[in-house]
Amino acid sequence: MKLLKPSWVSHNGKPIFSVDIHPDGTKFATGGQGEDSGKVVIWNMAPVLREEDEKNVNIPKMLCQMDNHLACVNCVRWSNTGLYLASGGDDKLVMVWKRAAFIGPSTVFGSSSKLANVEQWRCVTILRNHTGDVMDVAWSPHDVWLASCSVDNTIVIWNARKFPEIVASLKGHTGLVKGLTWDPVGKYIASQADDHSLKVWRTMDWQQETNITKPFNECGGTTHVLRLSWSPDGQYLVSAHAMNNSGPTAQIIERDGWKTNMDFVGHRKAVTVVKFNPKIFKKKQRNGSSPKPSCPYCCCAVGSKDRSLSVWLTSLKRPLVVIHDLFDKSIMDISWTLNGLGILVCSMDGTVAYLNFSQDELGDPLNEDEKNAIHQNIYGKSLAITTEAQLSTTIIENPEMLKYQQERQRAEQANHRMTHEAQAHKLTSVVNGESLEDIRKNLLKKQVETRTADGRRRITPLCIAQLDTGDFSPALFNSVPILPGSASQLTSQLSSDSNTATSNLDPLSTPLGSKASSLNTTAMKSNLLLTTSTKMEPMKALDSRFTERSKVMPGVTISMAGLTPKALDVEKRKKGRPRKMDAKMMMPVSHQTFQQVRPVPVSTEPPVYLEVENDVSAVSGAKLSQLRCSREGREWDTLLPSRVITAAGSSDVVAVACEDRMLSVFSACGRRLLPAILLPAPMSALHCAGFYVMALTACATLSVWDVQKQSAVVKNESLQTILSGTECTVSQSLLTQQGVPVIGLSNGKSYCFNSSLETWNLIADKQDSLVQCADFKNCISSQDAPVSQGPLALTQGHNLNAGRLASRLSSTPHHLQHGMTLVFLENQLASALTLRSSTEYHYWLLIYARFLVTEGSDYRLRELCKDLLGPVHKSAGSAWEPTTLGLRKRDLLRELLPVIGQNLRFQRLFTEYQDQLELLGNK
Repeated sequence: MKLLKPSWVSHNGKPIFSVDIHPDGTKFATGGQGEDSGKVVIWNMAPVLREEDEKNVNIPKMLCQMDNHLACVNCVRWSNTGLYLASGGDDKLVMVWKRAAFIGPSTVFGSSSKLANVEQWRCVTILRNHTGDVMDVAWSPHDVWLASCSVDNTIVIWNARKFPEIVASLKGHTGLVKGLTWDPVGKYIASQADDHSLKVWRTMDWQQETNITKPFNECGGTTHVLRLSWSPDGQYLVSAHAMNNSGPTAQIIERDGWKTNMDFVGHRKAVTVVKFNPKIFKKKQRNGSSPKPSCPYCCCAVGSKDRSLSVWLTSLKRPLVVIHDLFDKSIMDISWTLNGLGILVCSMDGTVAYLNFSQDELGDPLNEDEKNAIHQNIYGKSLAITTEAQLSTTIIENPEMLKYQQERQRAEQANHRMTHEAQAHKLTSVVNGESLEDIRKNLLKKQVETRTADGRRRITPLCIAQLDTGDFSPALFNSVPILPGSASQLTSQLSSDSNTATSNLDPLSTPLGSKASSLNTTAMKSNLLLTTSTKMEPMKALDSRFTERSKVMPGVTISMAGLTPKALDVEKRKKGRPRKMDAKMMMPVSHQTFQQVRPVPVSTEPPVYLEVENDVSAVSGAKLSQLRCSREGREWDTLLPSRVITAAGSSDVVAVACEDRMLSVFSACGRRLLPAILLPAPMSALHCAGFYVMALTACATLSVWDVQKQSAVVKNESLQTILSGTECTVSQSLLTQQGVPVIGLSNGKSYCFNSSLETWNLIADKQDSLVQCADFKNCISSQDAPVSQGPLALTQGHNLNAGRLASRLSSTPHHLQHGMTLVFLENQLASALTLRSSTEYHYWLLIYARFLVTEGSDYRLRELCKDLLGPVHKSAGSAWEPTTLGLRKRDLLRELLPVIGQNLRFQRLFTEYQDQLELLGNK
């Protein structure tokens, strides 16, 4: 054995809490305390292994220094592939690092020019969830998961293929969790905490397998870390800081029954770290001797607060070697080389030691085939696991399930291929035939340098783009939900057609609760050109912003928009008596649901134009007004006994409100459908959608009628319920094709009236934090039909875009974001149901189901399937309805089955409901 303490491996006298050797053996990482932050340093292994390389000034010793952690770094761990480095610290963060490609040496920030980073490592993701110091991190076999533990008493399992997705959060410890280790077989993960317990968790369902406390009951005091380790054959788990007859030990826990009959003894103080050699050994054969069958054994290193290190072989009853007073302070971490012959040890005194063993001392390491044969003999399978499904030892029992799994894998491969092609294209466009070094030199030439009055240099910072093509996106920008609608839709949409009708009411043409004043009328065609140059008094119903948008949106205005005939401007109402006018106004009626400001395909239905002429003639002293309607060259007209103040229409009906508070409703051909309706107050907003007519009056009442059925859907419902206690006003109104009225308030909240429950339901709130933190971008399929034209999307359009922006900058913990996303999706589903929007209900149902499947929400998913399936046998007392919003529930369930089939965890649920649907057939 050889021992070396390289003095050049240092954090400037600060403690080094962790060390880990890279799988390829060419470098190692240390983590600990920096000057005023946490420090992660990557060192060259060559000067440690060879004295000539240590003396060679051309061979760098330090490769890279990273000071991103805000506080002390407690653990650093390389992934099994060596591609990534994970670090956890007192700043509650886990950072994942990757070497940046195509970037040359650079100087460590704040240091002299002699201290240069030979390699460039960048933080590719930051994992935020813990509420206390992160004490340990560990990669699972084949880097499927990354586990982290903290003084917040929890262990978080991260999906290492989809950072920052959380697979599970393990809660059960009542003390600070200070150590983690994965079972090499992939079935368990073990944790040790200050609560005098060691817990083993199953990776199948992330539930506790066993809780071991007996060896730790006598333990007094605590240690900074509790680094436990699992043997490479998976048969033994060795803990830190145990006690036996009042003496410190490292407890050996057998996998078979979790028995605690053996331990490593001899240290004078508490054991802080245990680390198994990754190799399994067999006794070395002497030269010339015939090979004898021997039992394979493992090698384990134990470090303690007594500053000593012991190395044990499981084939010996006593330690192979014990090194006393190796450091001035407690040993904090141990790491073996992959070949099993070298070991690095670090201490709180800020130094490291390297021990090199020979095969004569340890034995002959088994090759991979021999190692796999041992695993095959013990567990019935090799550890050459390549997929997550194999890792969980799940057998696919259903051929349909297998089909969906294969489809998912093909889709993931296609996405991966497209991502790499896009990255290659991006790199080519950046380089553009010029070497990266030339690019950097040219950028540095542009550096601006000035001198202050006292002679000091001041350099203006210059942004140099990162030229890396890593496959991770920064965590802060990983949670951007892709939502329908745009911010400009809600305020600019005004539609009255066969589907919906909206109106901007900011402020209302007649303030709610006030007396109405006489409003003059205007007329315009689809191009908003007035038919007369007579000057008219504008209404207050629409502001100048809407006026400007209307100019580029032919066929959307359905209320009497106050525009001057020449300037198309909104003027202030003058005091005094209204002027008399003989003006005409052509009002185009749109037939497209929720038209957008940006160019979109125009509806095939022909537009309808309404022309109003007030005071057209006088009969017996009474003045008459004329309404003329034209559509596809066909016209009809009618006379009204009072001045028209507003009109609206759809492809089925036309409604006109007059100054005398009378509302008249006509068919598309001009036939009067109802006697004139007397309103309780002057009209403030009028909408038509299909055969539904909605009236919002100045006394804050709302009514909706179904003209075809000659019935009232909403009867003089007061708006005081949603206005009371607030100082806000009505700013938006909308009527859906299904006759559901929607009212938007100036405080950003929107309500719809549920005629069945006779309640106002909140469907949008621009201050809603659920929208800002909801992240379901992975649940949206490119095959989903867009719903930006639905009433829910239109009402929430501006709010959802605000949420998209907020989510980019949000540092919300993942478990909280998961809960908020779940609540948001359930709100969307319930809102679409209340609005009776079948298209949007179907859209959000698919996203909700995908989210439940992805997150493994078993109970909610089962309840959803149960509701869609309904009772198998008919029952007189059953209240289950086979359809919802015209959609057959069982057809929806059939559509969800392929989604459920993408997660092997739910294959029993998948099979259960697939069999039920096959039995029911088309019922």
